[in-house]
Amino acid sequence: MHQLKAIRGVIVAVASAGSLSAALATNGYFSHGYGMKAKGMGGASVAMTDNAFAGANNPAAAAWAGNRMELGVDLFMPSRGMERTGSTAGINVSVDSDSNQFYVPEFAYNRAMSDKLAIGLTVYGNGGMNTDYAGGNTNCTGAGLTAGKNALCGDGRLGIDLTQLIVAPTIAYKVSDNHSFGISPLLVHQQFKADGLQFFKQLSSDNSKVTNNGFDTSNGIGVRLGYLGKLNDKVNIGVSYSPKITMSKLSKYAGLFADGGNFDIPENFTLGTSFQASSSITVALDYQVIKYSAVPSVGNPSTNTAQLGTPNGRGFGWADVSVWKLGMQWQASPQWTLRAGVNIGDNPVRSRDVTFNILAPGVVTAHYTLGGTYAISDKSEVTFSYMYAPSNSVSGASLFTSLGVNGGNETIKMSQQSLGIQFGWKF
Repeated sequence: MHQLKAIRGVIVAVASAGSLSAALATNGYFSHGYGMKAKGMGGASVAMTDNAFAGANNPAAAAWAGNRMELGVDLFMPSRGMERTGSTAGINVSVDSDSNQFYVPEFAYNRAMSDKLAIGLTVYGNGGMNTDYAGGNTNCTGAGLTAGKNALCGDGRLGIDLTQLIVAPTIAYKVSDNHSFGISPLLVHQQFKADGLQFFKQLSSDNSKVTNNGFDTSNGIGVRLGYLGKLNDKVNIGVSYSPKITMSKLSKYAGLFADGGNFDIPENFTLGTSFQASSSITVALDYQVIKYSAVPSVGNPSTNTAQLGTPNGRGFGWADVSVWKLGMQWQASPQWTLRAGVNIGDNPVRSRDVTFNILAPGVVTAHYTLGGTYAISDKSEVTFSYMYAPSNSVSGASLFTSLGVNGGNETIKMSQQSLGIQFGWKF
């Protein structure tokens, strides 16, 4: 009973801190990994069984993880910016996004009910369509407006803020000594706001629901399915799949997002393996696909001419993303386990869509990670991870030109660092 009360308190605390995770962005707006052990290995996790984050990585892994609980927080530090040059309309500008430090909490619990059956709970977040640009830095008189506007010729500060909080209860069952299946219902809550987009009201089907309406929320229920197989004493394989999650509409922004404010969570799947290369070294490799293009508000090209908010309205134009995650784990001593990894993925943003993605410059493609775990005792441990994503940029012709204003060319860029710590307990 005391343990259930403690878990309930942790969930409330993590959920309350969900708004702190608004800037998480690595593979598009999905994290490069869930749980500090996975983050230290470039996100490779679908065939690993040494943590309780089965609900986020692979539900079938819960059958092998034992009795454990983990609580962590990541300090995420993105650097985002944009530049517009060559505009004869006088709207040239160079500005960086503010709000460059965010705390991202996470929690996981796993319990073996028998030799075959296990249950668990994972609380984690997605986000990353986040920017916060200062206003008053752009002369938009050539766009038929006044001076002192923001980079998209709106009023005041410019930016959007998206957070997704996911609670994933899990059940897993070993169908034999070497194979397990698992399922995690995904209970999703998201919030969103946009500011400074007044210029785009003229392109909307409902200009009262485009910008500066504060936070709106939506909810949805999805599922993640998983399989894990131990082919022999050295090789594991894993599969994890989640179909698209239909979310309730963000009604305050029905004139901004396609189809009246829809913002669904894309279908995604991961295939992976882990290999015990020696008694002290484990190598893991995952391949992940995220189907951003199938969510109209994310995948519709920004060059569409239909009004904002309609089913075929302008979106961010994100392409599907394929990601390779490679990690290595070394048991350096009885107390120390060290990790390193690399995560290489596609850039979802194309040059035709650069203007809309001033709001969401999720363009990084490479992530390099380090991590480690120190065993405080046979029942407790502390894990840390570090991630560095070097700057990447995308340039293209400004969308303003197609709207009758010579917008020249625009460039968006992003780099990232994160530093996390996690405490774990076995029982």
